[in-house]
Amino acid sequence: MNILRRKSFDDLLAHTQEKKLNKALGAFDITLMGLGIIIGTGIFVLTGIGAAKYAGPGLMLSFVFAAITCAFVCLAYSELASFLPVSGSSYTYAYASLGEIFGWWVGWSLILEYSVGASAVAGGWSAYFVGILHSCGIDLPKALTAVPADGGIINLPAVLIVALATALLVVGVRESAHVNRILVYVKIGTIFLFLFLAAPHIEPMNWQPFLPYGIHGVFAGTAVLFFAYLGFDALSTAAEETKNPKHDMPIGIISALAICTVLYIAVCAAMTGVVPYPMLDTAAPASFVLEYIGLHLGSAIVGTGAICGLSTVVLGMLFAQSRALYSMSRDGLMPMSLYKVHPKFHTPYIIQIVIGIIVACITGFTPIHIVAETCSAGTIFAFLCSCVGILVLRRLYPDHPRGFRCPAVHIIAPLGFICCAFIFSELSSHTLILFTGWTILGLIIYMVYGRKHSLLQQEGK
Repeated sequence: MNILRRKSFDDLLAHTQEKKLNKALGAFDITLMGLGIIIGTGIFVLTGIGAAKYAGPGLMLSFVFAAITCAFVCLAYSELASFLPVSGSSYTYAYASLGEIFGWWVGWSLILEYSVGASAVAGGWSAYFVGILHSCGIDLPKALTAVPADGGIINLPAVLIVALATALLVVGVRESAHVNRILVYVKIGTIFLFLFLAAPHIEPMNWQPFLPYGIHGVFAGTAVLFFAYLGFDALSTAAEETKNPKHDMPIGIISALAICTVLYIAVCAAMTGVVPYPMLDTAAPASFVLEYIGLHLGSAIVGTGAICGLSTVVLGMLFAQSRALYSMSRDGLMPMSLYKVHPKFHTPYIIQIVIGIIVACITGFTPIHIVAETCSAGTIFAFLCSCVGILVLRRLYPDHPRGFRCPAVHIIAPLGFICCAFIFSELSSHTLILFTGWTILGLIIYMVYGRKHSLLQQEGK
């Protein structure tokens, strides 16, 4: 059996003509979805930890390097999304360019990224929610707000936000987009409020020394902070539900990356300028900075905005997870019973509910911080395959029209590959071991189930 068999362009094009999923998204919706997924954990959680433990004020350079790497990959993704406007993101691109085994490997990595990522963000959402209730004089019992490993029974708020997001996604992508739009507005308003309140208190002396951990600290910070940019690859999973994917997907992907990068650097500059970087070792740095300068009301407002911000991340990751699995089940690599669209809502509701239950169980009972960094490993691997895949597809289908063409692709794609490979090498040994174990498990499942049930196998291709 040929594990390197490719999904043909004609087969992929046939998927776009099925019209099972509702085409309800425009370029503005894609941009807002990107802001909803990308702006969240990076600003509201990882910025403080990254500055205190890895790069100090030089964390601003970490964001710049991560953004440059993502820019290379973004240009590749924009062409891939306009060329193959099908649900599945990196999985579909790898299947069409590198072959079935790589498609499976990437899809399996995306399952890890979105499931663990959504669970970790839901846990962060719960922490902010419990903190705000505490500031209002309401203390929930630890048994209902902590996982068993931390002395509780279940992290109920985290479970509830996953359940609510799942329900929204089952009802419909248009309805989810409306809720996401409102929450993104609140989140961006919160960030600007933070910058407005914190900027007057910046002390340039706090930026000295700028690189307390050296240039290696900057790169180590990039590896950790790459989690902050995990969202833009999820945007391409929405290609099949976009009104004009050849036009809207590139605009949405590139716009979201540009806006997020500017906001990340501005917030990082404000945080490290107001508070000495060693003191930022907290999971709620934005609220902490405002508390530090005595703005308690502002801190509470920013905490509320953080809840909105993390809500959109949970929503976006659950959405992306379901669309990746939808594509894999459509190809036979996952059970075909999952490939079912609701007759009224036009959403893959079975997959969405199954994912919601699994993620709720993980976030409700597991100390997810142990494996959260593994999200970066899975995503970077998907980026590596996409950078290679775009070159392969240029060779396989040189004359097929593309709504967007990556400029200087033979320079941009290799640069994206090199930068991603370097960041991958900066991940901790613990993370690499976990990713290797997940990969081995996935390959076993593929050899036992996936390759035998693949539609290409059944069709004799």
